[in-house]
Amino acid sequence: MGKGGMSVDDHLEDKDGSFEQQNMAAWLVGLNNLKIQPFNLPTLGPHDVRIRMKAVGICGSDVHYLKTLRCADFIVKEPMVIGHECAGIIEEVGSQVKTLVAGDRVAVEPGISCWRCNHCKLGRYNLCPEMKFFATPPVHGSLANQIVHPADLCFKLPDNVSLEEGAMCEPLSVGVHACRRANIGPETNVLIMGAGPIGLVTMLSARAFGAPKIVIVDVDDHRLSVAKNLGADDIVKVSTNIQDVGEEVKKIHNVMEGGVDVTFDCAGFDKTMTTALAATQPGGKVCLVGMGHSEMTVPLTPAAAREVDVIGIFRYKNTWPLCLEFIKSGKIDVKPLITHRFGFSQKEVEEAFETSARGGNAIKVMFNL
Repeated sequence: MGKGGMSVDDHLEDKDGSFEQQNMAAWLVGLNNLKIQPFNLPTLGPHDVRIRMKAVGICGSDVHYLKTLRCADFIVKEPMVIGHECAGIIEEVGSQVKTLVAGDRVAVEPGISCWRCNHCKLGRYNLCPEMKFFATPPVHGSLANQIVHPADLCFKLPDNVSLEEGAMCEPLSVGVHACRRANIGPETNVLIMGAGPIGLVTMLSARAFGAPKIVIVDVDDHRLSVAKNLGADDIVKVSTNIQDVGEEVKKIHNVMEGGVDVTFDCAGFDKTMTTALAATQPGGKVCLVGMGHSEMTVPLTPAAAREVDVIGIFRYKNTWPLCLEFIKSGKIDVKPLITHRFGFSQKEVEEAFETSARGGNAIKVMFNL
């Protein structure tokens, strides 16, 4: 969890001296090895809240950690509690917390920045070098009965927004942040490379920002059909062969008609980025969202000659209020993205992660605690 896990005690002591059942969490203890074990909560600070987790989603990074013990440059070197897409119910508030009370349902932003560095002071706290982010080594995550977290990173859910939808604010935030970075609006025709979970939330976000036409590209028929059902104006099936880029760009241009103003690469491979650069019209933008490869070889020079801007994103900043407004108002419906649900037992945790890792018809796998 964001505040950091500590050694475990036999019980958690309440203020009145009584004891409740031990706090448990899903620990990544080794390669392909998850164990539900006790997890001791840190002391509740004056600006913190204690939250009983109710909904936690599985992210691709969680699966990467399980299968390889690493994600990009982050390496798991010791047992770590997994999970970072979450929502729950406030059980206790710190002495200085004025905005939340016990019983409030909240969506949780999983990263704690330092608020002292220049990035934080300039409002780009997602780039903080001291960021403590759920389930990013060595910081523990949120797939637990309870966590402690700063109150200012907990956002009260509107009455018509469920706890599962609250947990979906985390992946949705990636799409919202990407759309803000790319300045998506009513005059922006959008191409999205990849119809996985992040490609789909980026598509939903682009539509909410007013994009008039959205085309989504993938290698998988099922994912393309999901994208079409969720509102893509058109879909294009492609191959994994980079030699096919030229013909596939022609297909994309045929269905896009008016030209591609912004392309979101939500996969992050040599071929998807090459396609994105080639398909985007002169003066347009390519936003790299996915991190499939840590390094890519792509034809930047022709794109530069057409003044195609390449921008990147890292996580998100100040997105939860807008995500909740989009969901509350009905501009975005994240419910169809939740395809599988599991409880919080050893067997179900293992099954849930295997379901997510297999892909197939699984989009978002959600725990109900």
